[in-house]
Parts: sequence; structure tokens; C-alpha cells
Amino acid sequence: MEAAAAPAHVSVSVSKGAFRNGDDGGPTNGGVTSRIKDLTDIEGVRENQLIGYGLVVGLNGTGDSLNAAPFTKQSLQSMLERLGVNTRGATLRTKNVAAVMVTANLPPFGTQGTRIDVTVSALGDATSLQGGTLIVTPLMGADGEVYSVAQGSVAVIGFNAQGEAAQVVRGVPTTGRISNGGLIEREIPFVLNNLATIRLALRNPDLTTARRIAAAVNAFIGKGVAEPLDPATVSLQVPKTYQGNIVQMLTEIEQLRVEPDQLAKIVIDERSGIIVMGHDVRVSTVAVAQGNLTVTITESPVASQPAPFSDGETVITPRTEINVDTDKNRRLAILREGVNLRQLVDGLNAIGVGPRDLIAILQAIKAAGALQAEIEVM
Repeated sequence: MEAAAAPAHVSVSVSKGAFRNGDDGGPTNGGVTSRIKDLTDIEGVRENQLIGYGLVVGLNGTGDSLNAAPFTKQSLQSMLERLGVNTRGATLRTKNVAAVMVTANLPPFGTQGTRIDVTVSALGDATSLQGGTLIVTPLMGADGEVYSVAQGSVAVIGFNAQGEAAQVVRGVPTTGRISNGGLIEREIPFVLNNLATIRLALRNPDLTTARRIAAAVNAFIGKGVAEPLDPATVSLQVPKTYQGNIVQMLTEIEQLRVEPDQLAKIVIDERSGIIVMGHDVRVSTVAVAQGNLTVTITESPVASQPAPFSDGETVITPRTEINVDTDKNRRLAILREGVNLRQLVDGLNAIGVGPRDLIAILQAIKAAGALQAEIEVM
């Protein structure tokens, strides 16, 4: 288990302005900027996940079927035995108990006695956890040690109502939450002030962004303090003026603003037809045509009736209508070299294509080598 927590943030007035690496590597006033606090995380300052197994009692007949969920029956018997009630060999038919998995996040620098929120999820065939109470449940970390204990009334947003011929389910009634339901019993030792080197981890790794962050820190504190190690890491050497007071150093650095850079990328979700394009997407000169051959066949059978008082029979005469749409109104569009994102979208919309066709067109432009961007298909 590792410590994880961001140090307390103090409002700091920074007069250095916004920093952006110029061609000479020094800081210059840039465009849209973000705080270093919003671009990076401090290595070692993080949450830890906790998990536990427990029982929720007090349900209104919506709990597990003990015959279908033997683990619930075994857990119930074990709990009752610890309380001095012997149920071995007895037939249990209660529907008011449900086996659940309890999860929580141990916050960084969480101290003993501090309360945290926990999430409770049904493990068996319970239909709802509404109105239930979680019995004392130890929550363990990845190392198997108990770091918190959870107990309390489960709050469920969803509900399940049913009758003999209809059923209504709203939300997820088999998952609930207990606000401040976990009590921290063990702390994770981590002394931030004793560190001689601090590493900032970029949330979106990028070489240019890492270099700009280092330049901003060096311009504010002094040269040689920050050094980009790779696209995802910037190393900070704690100067003598901040030794023993790293919190002040970090709060001042977090307020510095830099202009983050990013790859030219197009993200496509083919399932929903969503397309997201980055600002730096560029296209070389390319001609695009889009058209579909649509054939529509309609069957309209007609009944042919014989003349009155004749010996004829009623005959069903088939009638087929075929329409062919070749999209004659579609035109060949030319996208000029170096167009920006807005011009690219306007040019493709001028062809009259929908999101599904637009996905295929972007992939075809990329295959032709005319799209200077990375395509990521989700």
C-alpha cells in the first residue's frame, strides 16, 4: 500500500504569468493555459482501493434466496454463531438478508478515525437493498491488511416494484451507498516533508507539455530545480529554501499556468457514431466523393376478383415496385491543404454525409496519407 493525498492547497499569488516554451526553450506568454495542478499528479500521493465482504440485513423480503445463494447462508450462520446463536442443522428461509461486496477508496493521508464513503453491491440474487443495514464489515487493501471498517444504513437510489402482471424497475436497486459509512482504522505512513526529490506525473503524457512545465517551475523558483525525465514525468529537486516546507513549494508550483500541448487526434466511437476531433487536425489537399447506390423494392400484391356469376376464381397478382437512388445530387468535394478543424468539418458537411459515412471518409483520408492526425477507434 502506498500513501496518496494531495497536500493542502494555499492561495498563492503568482506574478510570473503564463508560461510556454518558445523555440529557445524559455518561457513566453502563451494562449489558453492551465494550472500545473490540473495537469499533473504528485507521485506517491494517491488513493488506495479497499474491498470487503459482508451482509446487509433488514430487507423487506428482497434479499437472497438461501437455497440459491449458499454463501449467504454460510455467512449468516457464522455471524449468528459469533453472537452465541447456534443454527447448524436448522432450516433457514429468511429473505431479509443479502450478501454484498463493499468497496471504498482510502484517501491520501487519511488519518485514524476519519470517515469515508463506501459502496455496497449485491452478490447474490437479491432484488433490492433498499431499507437494509450493513453489518460491521472489515475493508482490506491489496496487502491483505484491514484499513477500515464499514457499517450503516444503505441508501439506494433505484427501486423495484412489481405485481402479479407487471414490474417496474428504476435505476439499480441492488447497489447502494453509505455516506461516511467507513471508519479508518489504520494509517499509511508517508512523510511528504522528508522528500528530497519530487516527481510530477502528467495526466496526459506529452514531451512538449513536460518541457513547458519544467520551464515554468525553473522561471519561478530558479534554474536546475525542474527537469523533464520523459513525456510523463517532471522531476523536482527541493531547494534549500523549501527544505522542511515542501507543502509551500508545491502549492506555489501548482498555481503556475502553462499551455498544454497535445497530439492531433480523432476519436471515433463506431457504436454510437460519435466523432471528436482535436484542434490541431490538418488535412492535405484531397478530393472526397460520397455516394450510395440505394435500391428500394416494394411488394404490393393486388387481388383480382372474377366477374359476377362466373366460374372464375380470385387470383392474387403480385406487383413489385423498384426504385434506384444513385445520389445524383452528391458532388466531389475538394479539401484544400492545411485546412483547420472548422474548415475540415464544414467541407465534409458540405458533401451532405451523416456521422456513419463521416467515419468511413475520415478513415479513407487517413489511408490516403492526407490526414495529419491519429485516429483512435473506441
